[in-house]
Amino acid sequence: MRSLASIVLAFESIVLALATPVMISVADVDAGTALPLCLGLAVLALVAAGLLRNRVGYGLGWVVQVGAVGLGFVVPVMFVLGLAFAGFWVMAIVLGRRIEEAKAAQARAAG
Repeated sequence: MRSLASIVLAFESIVLALATPVMISVADVDAGTALPLCLGLAVLALVAAGLLRNRVGYGLGWVVQVGAVGLGFVVPVMFVLGLAFAGFWVMAIVLGRRIEEAKAAQARAAG
């Protein structure tokens, strides 16, 4: 589960960082607003990916998802990207748990 979740957060941090110049140049969002919002969320996503060994990392991952969707109130297209990554996040957790359960069942059957 941790590897899938970290992949989602890593790619999301890249997208959030790249959204910063788009927000400034295309959507005419003030740089003082766009930089802390987007880059702050990008850094938070990387921190969350690094902390996925603990439950704190997953909590921060959920905060990143809410923040990414919330950026849609600043730039409406971010609703789409935020919801897409939130969907990837949920899928990573659900599929990751299934994989861990299958590995545990296989280990019990073998040993």
